[in-house]
Amino acid sequence: MAVTHHEKPRTLRLWRWRSNPLRRRSDRVEAWIVLLTWVLAVLGGTIAGLVAGGAADRALAAQRAKAHPVSAVLTERAPKSPQATTDGSGGDTVWAPVRWTGPGGSTHTARVEVEPAAAAGTRVTVWADRTGRLVTAPLNPTEATIQAAATGVLAGVGSGAAVWTVGRLARVRLDRRRLAEWDAEWERVGPQWRKRMTG
Repeated sequence: MAVTHHEKPRTLRLWRWRSNPLRRRSDRVEAWIVLLTWVLAVLGGTIAGLVAGGAADRALAAQRAKAHPVSAVLTERAPKSPQATTDGSGGDTVWAPVRWTGPGGSTHTARVEVEPAAAAGTRVTVWADRTGRLVTAPLNPTEATIQAAATGVLAGVGSGAAVWTVGRLARVRLDRRRLAEWDAEWERVGPQWRKRMTG
């Protein structure tokens, strides 16, 4: 029967955890650094992603709760093209003044984006808060879910990368310490070894 060697790679990867005369204290320390780095990167990244995603979702939900659509009326004819206004526009829309009634019958006015050449008296939908003040239109639930998920993923990846970087720096520092120890050991053993070779 042929002998397979499937266990060799795993043995090489886990050699720092096995008892052997060549394993040094620094090898055990490095093994713990690697293990803790991966555990903290995965768990920390997952927790950070969930927390950040949840916070973003709650913030967007609160934003939606504070805003509500209001019917407003154009107070004058809108410009015919985006180039006809100096206020800037978002593509195929133009800026024009509108008026709407807030809570308690208070009247509010503002400039909003509307279709070009819209006639005075045309009704448009704007978003306002509880006081009737104009606010930015909130994301719909689907858009909010996507943005919250993206925020969670970015936070999770960022946290995991930060932990991995710290672990990598710790291993680099450990390698430098090992090299210094090897140099000191060679300073002590080298002359004796050379005497044996030349004696």
